Amino acid sequence: MFQSKFLKEIQSQLPGNTSLIDAIATALDISYDAAHRRTSLKSKLSIDECIILAKHYHIALDSLFETTEKSFISVEKTKHIHNEKELEDYFKTSYDSLLPLLQQQASRILYSAKDIPLFYTIGDDILSRFKTYVWLKLLDNSFNTKTFEQFSPGVGLIEAAKNLKGLYQNLNTIEIWDITTVNSTLKQIHFYNQAGQISNSIAIELCEALKVLMKTISDRVDVNASHYQMYYNELLLMNNNVLVSTPNQQSLYVPFSILSYYLTSDTITCQQAEAYLNQQLQHSKLLNTSGEKEKRTFFNRINAKIDALKQLIEATQVLDFE
Repeated sequence: MFQSKFLKEIQSQLPGNTSLIDAIATALDISYDAAHRRTSLKSKLSIDECIILAKHYHIALDSLFETTEKSFISVEKTKHIHNEKELEDYFKTSYDSLLPLLQQQASRILYSAKDIPLFYTIGDDILSRFKTYVWLKLLDNSFNTKTFEQFSPGVGLIEAAKNLKGLYQNLNTIEIWDITTVNSTLKQIHFYNQAGQISNSIAIELCEALKVLMKTISDRVDVNASHYQMYYNELLLMNNNVLVSTPNQQSLYVPFSILSYYLTSDTITCQQAEAYLNQQLQHSKLLNTSGEKEKRTFFNRINAKIDALKQLIEATQVLDFE
């Protein structure tokens, strides 16, 4: 009974032209005949095989035993990051999990952006290097005394970040922002400048890089944009939740620490999250179609925040009494 239900759940997530036997054979790295015996129920799936398949297709095994709404669900926790190599692996794993979405036109990502989505601040420019420095500063104990000027990310990390960034730009994406979405990055620039980890000149350069990023994002907000929509919500606080929807499955990413997420594909939970996010959209302005005035007002307010920090840093230089 369980195996039959499990296989039906896997089948429901496969594209129409994909054979269940081929999918099982690929995921378990077994022969076609061995996979056929399992799909025809002539052979039982082992516990290890069930775990491998559940991870591969993001299926909560305990959900197969229940048919009614429940208060407890199974979640997968992404690996905690402690150093630069693990951060590189995190980018690669994220790339591998998002890549299949490009093969399904009806897929989309709905991002509740409490902070600037990390996909914008990974790459090889100075702002990306700073955000990487901040993440590692908070996660890697060996960064305790390292200044930003002393930090140089490895080639592997930069390439993994650039690949993930490029992939996100080609996905169907809906982002919900508020004016406060930029606050975290501004606070980080200010904090590490005050702490002596970045110089005044670098802090000002980061502010300018942040304004360039806002211009890049603003240019994407266009009435004719087919892959990107930005909503402005000034009533509710965002939470960095990410809902990934495909024709066959939904997955909800809920942050629990820096760059780490709880992941669930529980159907009821994802449907509830989608309903909540859709409520946010109803109370938000779609900047793509709101008109040039609404769009400019939104980004002007963000740029005013950036300019205020830049002026504060410049004033500190002028009023240096030491």
